[in-house]
Amino acid sequence: MHKKLLLTSLLLLSLVKTFGQSKEKVIDDYFNTLVKNQQFSGNVLVVDNNKIVYEKSFGFSDHTTKAPNTSDITFPIASISKIFTATAILQLKEKGLLEITDSVTKYLPGFPYPEIKIRHLLSHNSGLPPYNAFFDKEKKENPDKVFTNKDFLPGVIANKQPLVYQPGEKGNYDNINYLILALIVEKVSGIPYEKYIKRNILRPARMKETVLFPLPEQFNRVEIKNFAFPHIYLHLYDDEPVKSNSIPYVKGYWHSYAFRGFADYVSTIRDLWKFDKALYNNTLLKQETLEEAFVPVKLNNGKNNSDEFGLGWEIEKDSTMGKWVYHSGAAMGLSSNILRNVTKHQTVILFDNAHFNAHENATKIMMLLNSKKVDMPKKSIAKIYGNILHNKGAAEARETLESLRKDTLNYYLSENEMNALGYDFLGSSNPYHLPEKHFYKQAVETFKTNVDLFPNSWNAYDSYAEALLENGQKEEAIKMYQKSIELNPDNKNGEKVLEGL
Repeated sequence: MHKKLLLTSLLLLSLVKTFGQSKEKVIDDYFNTLVKNQQFSGNVLVVDNNKIVYEKSFGFSDHTTKAPNTSDITFPIASISKIFTATAILQLKEKGLLEITDSVTKYLPGFPYPEIKIRHLLSHNSGLPPYNAFFDKEKKENPDKVFTNKDFLPGVIANKQPLVYQPGEKGNYDNINYLILALIVEKVSGIPYEKYIKRNILRPARMKETVLFPLPEQFNRVEIKNFAFPHIYLHLYDDEPVKSNSIPYVKGYWHSYAFRGFADYVSTIRDLWKFDKALYNNTLLKQETLEEAFVPVKLNNGKNNSDEFGLGWEIEKDSTMGKWVYHSGAAMGLSSNILRNVTKHQTVILFDNAHFNAHENATKIMMLLNSKKVDMPKKSIAKIYGNILHNKGAAEARETLESLRKDTLNYYLSENEMNALGYDFLGSSNPYHLPEKHFYKQAVETFKTNVDLFPNSWNAYDSYAEALLENGQKEEAIKMYQKSIELNPDNKNGEKVLEGL
């Protein structure tokens, strides 16, 4: 009997060990494929019931010097900073110093929107426009001025803007909500925002590697030790990304707007895990407060807000694998995510300093952790096609495309990506305000290819017509607009352009 029990125990131990290794291997295979496809550059930490299942670093912290991302690298957590601010507000609530149903005017006299309450700010349904709506006029008149939190309330009072909608009527994610919450933290606590966060969140959670690092400094300093710089692929056809702080427009924007409360901290993967553990251990907040924070706030009509925001946290709608709460962070060239399965005590923390898919990847890793099937990442044919077209010409690009289309296991083809690539070559979109580049020949070729690939798409013909017109091919453009309208008689813009031609 003792021998049978021993053998059974050893067998179970072996199965547990094998199962654990298989999860680690599956997650590793997923990330190695992402890296091979040039779709990930950063760090990841996967924790199951307070035990590390997977931890690894990939890619470069600085693509210029090829300095690698390492396990202790510091990175901008961007909007993950918002959950520090939300935690501060909820701590003050626990102490009886405020109520989330209070109007903002109770703490910020003169705030010109008495109908907005603290809960509206926490759940992003205040109806406030972006903060630059209040300051762009003054910024234009005085381009060297740096706006800080001290300027916010006077600026809003002096230049009141109409609400986008009535508080609680809808929802839209916006930094302005957490800027105001940071001001409330200062007003109620009587100490500066940074000092409050350090004293009441970072120190109790033993987060020694998390510090406030203002966005203007992040985007305007050339050298920062042990730091994962955000990077941007300026075009779909580019081989390498560039550092975000090398783009004058990006630097200039964050030089002007130095507001705090929503995206100011840098941290490490392990330090964010300490924050995660402090929440599970109720070091920072009581359990009943957390449970309240993890429930979507209702709109005025009684329905959940569209983004399923609770009090500072976003809640995943699908709860079949447990209750998932999370917050993402994004900057010009960086995305980060902390995803917590609070039912099963599981956490995924990651950042990527060259792509904007942190939440998507965190979600898939959580699924793998729960033994769910996830499709392996595939390479974008549009990006490969664009790169070859740009560097080697149309014939080789088309030949490669036709070859890769056959390998559906490893590659995917997207009409929308091909369309975006065409506009990229056309130079129509310039979000970073860089010197304009127009590759009309490549744009026409890309849109023509997209029409050949998706002959029933009215939008593909409409875009092709636009490129032909830009390239001076009026007669061909007319034919493509006609084809687009034939496929979609409701294409009013196409009709208008065609009438003009």
